[in-house]
Amino acid sequence: MLEIVYQDDHLIAINKPHGLLVHRSSIANDAKEFALQLLRDQINRHVSPVHRLDRKTGGLLLFAFEKDIEIAMHQQFQNGLVQKKYLAVVRGYAPDSLDIDYPLAKENGTIQDAFTAFITLKRAELDVAFGKHSTSRYSLVEATPTTGRMHQLRKHFAHIFYPIIGDRKHGCNKQNRLFKEQWEMTTMLLHASELIFKHPVTNEEIHLKAPLQAEFMRVMELMKW
Repeated sequence: MLEIVYQDDHLIAINKPHGLLVHRSSIANDAKEFALQLLRDQINRHVSPVHRLDRKTGGLLLFAFEKDIEIAMHQQFQNGLVQKKYLAVVRGYAPDSLDIDYPLAKENGTIQDAFTAFITLKRAELDVAFGKHSTSRYSLVEATPTTGRMHQLRKHFAHIFYPIIGDRKHGCNKQNRLFKEQWEMTTMLLHASELIFKHPVTNEEIHLKAPLQAEFMRVMELMKW
């Protein structure tokens, strides 16, 4: 059963598990389950996603029941009117805060502006040797992207040399191997924690929060956060 964190007559939000695709995709033929179908079957109603999350990213995923609501929410996301917050565990001691203004290329080569602000919430140093270092250092960051480019947070944190743990495509393969061998952990530690937007019908401000999931919490305990 999917965890439902919000529902009214027009919208429904779930806490999407890490590793679950939003919907069928030709680039992930191995997948047998999808958030869209699971939620539809769970509540026995048609739903449409109004934004996207990567397969390996967990957290808040918002759906609409009606087409006009879906369109209205799409427009809010596209116009940058939805505030999004993410939690991530990254390699190294990240700066206290930083604005990442670094354009990203689409698959067709088109360059798009991309902006992410983040603050560092906690840091940890584990007594585990890594490479030439006798210990391993990590940070818990809260990121607020103001654009919505594909893999934006993953690419931005890799760009500043604080890659997200568990990100196989853009991250640090040696760190990912360490987490798999040392702690049997393969989850990408990126969680969509908050969404703030204006309700398209009532116009009231909606502030949604999704709790961290089990594997992310296991790492939080490991880091003593």
